[in-house]
Amino acid sequence: MTLAGHHRIYICFFLFAVALGALLARMPDLQLALQVDKSELGLTLIGMAIGALISLTVSSPLIERLGPKRTAYITVIGTATCYALVPWMPGAAGVFAVLLVAGMLAGALEINLNVELGRIEAAIGRSVMNRAHGCWSLGFFVTALVASFIRQSGVSMQVHLGMTLLAVVVFAWVAIRGLEAAPVDATHRPEEKAPAFAFPTVGLLPLCLIGIAAFLVEGAGIDWSAIYMRDVFQSEPFVGGLGLTLFTFFMALVRMVADPIVERFGSRAVAASLLVLSAIGIAAVGLSPHPVVALFGFALMGAGCSAVYPLAVSAAAQRRDRAPHVNVASLGQVTFIIFFFAPPLLGFVAEHAGIRASYFLCLPLVIGALFCVPALKSVAVRSA
Repeated sequence: MTLAGHHRIYICFFLFAVALGALLARMPDLQLALQVDKSELGLTLIGMAIGALISLTVSSPLIERLGPKRTAYITVIGTATCYALVPWMPGAAGVFAVLLVAGMLAGALEINLNVELGRIEAAIGRSVMNRAHGCWSLGFFVTALVASFIRQSGVSMQVHLGMTLLAVVVFAWVAIRGLEAAPVDATHRPEEKAPAFAFPTVGLLPLCLIGIAAFLVEGAGIDWSAIYMRDVFQSEPFVGGLGLTLFTFFMALVRMVADPIVERFGSRAVAASLLVLSAIGIAAVGLSPHPVVALFGFALMGAGCSAVYPLAVSAAAQRRDRAPHVNVASLGQVTFIIFFFAPPLLGFVAEHAGIRASYFLCLPLVIGALFCVPALKSVAVRSA
């Protein structure tokens, strides 16, 4: 694949995040439209996680048959289409069903793009994975910022998500049509494919806990920040959307600059520092007496959870107890299970103990992850 190839994949990640972020920015409006409480909203959102986990487990053969270009078209435009359909659903059951399909497409998108990036890295001899996921975070920031103005102006969910779909279709058509399959590593053997579900070894469990903590903090910031600002401070839509905007901005910023910092200080020191930032941010949100303090907390949470999971993936890939791709698949599938429990669990706690308490639920896992940091590799691999 040419150099422009991974740039096209960057755009795919960006567009996927733009579409998903537009929906998540409208969570307060969706809750009101469905007339459900926070616990019920969490159960509705779980459809996306179920679909993604199903797809992560079974869709690889279909993706291989379709090829990267057709899979990219179907998944990038398909997910945006599903998100645009959400506000037209008559009830929570319909939203659940649409998000289930969206999750299946999103899981296939993740496999397709990450496999292509891995092949590109092998072909060009340098890392591009972190920057690709940085583009995903950048897409979330852009859409969160735009959504703050759109919500403040009173534009309906239907119009907002419809406009987002149109933009995604136009840019995806331009970006994906030039996408070519990356060269497959000649040393790959079919018998090395990962099993449908790669169970973690005992040695991999610390890395799983690190990944789960990062995902939980990310879910708490992205899924619930707008509702938190509305319920706790009765913030205007623009101010309420700033929580998501700041979270995604600092998440994207740290991901974009993390590689040289890791090269200098090592994975363990960087991961420990980021987890501490997450803990401080969670405490600031949970105890905030003023919206500014809460927004500061969301910024710290975004920075804190940014590069933790990629560091865990890198450490899993370098373990020698099993084939690298089996450990990476095991880590990815196990940590993704947190998406099954996070939306309903945080929503249940928010409904029955207050939304502040739901954020404190993240602290024990973050503290536990700090004790697991020694499982990360001590020396970073240089990446361009």
